[in-house]
Amino acid sequence: EVQLQASGGGLVQAGESLRLSCAASGFTDDDYAIDWFRQAPGKERERLSCISRSDGSTYYADSVKGRFTISGDNAKNTVHLQIHSLKPEDTAVYYCAAEWGPCYTDYDPRYDDMDYWGKGTQVTVSS
Repeated sequence: EVQLQASGGGLVQAGESLRLSCAASGFTDDDYAIDWFRQAPGKERERLSCISRSDGSTYYADSVKGRFTISGDNAKNTVHLQIHSLKPEDTAVYYCAAEWGPCYTDYDPRYDDMDYWGKGTQVTVSS
């Protein structure tokens, strides 16, 4: 059974950095990708970034390029999302999700496009 567990959220001040982690287990081969999404109150879920388990290729939404960094620790089956210069508008529940195959690059996946979801971790940024 595939499981994804997001962690690392918390209350931080604007300007600080935070590293979120997604621990993945249960995958039967390496042909999958891990994505990070977030959902702020009253807003739609937003895709942030993706990393392919097999070749490490990455994707970033334009809105987070330069400030978010995704990385994978294959030995620990963990994907990290480093967020720099946090802003109050980054306040949201952050989720990791997975899809079989490579990262979607020419399509913005919706909830049902992803094969697995983890429970979210809350990030709150105070001004």
